Amino acid sequence: MDYITTTELRTKTSQLVKSLKNGKSVDLVHRSKVVGVFKPAQKKAVAITDIKAFKKALDAIKPKKILPRRERERVYREYMIKRHGKNLL
Repeated sequence: MDYITTTELRTKTSQLVKSLKNGKSVDLVHRSKVVGVFKPAQKKAVAITDIKAFKKALDAIKPKKILPRRERERVYREYMIKRHGKNLL
């Protein structure tokens, strides 16, 4: 499949996906003119070379304050009661 028309997009999407997975690009045709190109996504693997920088990035992502499950449930219940009233819970 080298091209697909705009009207065929609904019916031939599975063929389009197969072509993209195989690494082929597909032209989009509208009224006998090529208006675009579907290209497969390029996956780039990122190699981790600096372990210290990686650990620093992980620490930056980590939540600052980790609440235990009971505490989370208590805070959630208080919020829901405040927002919706006592009859909800």
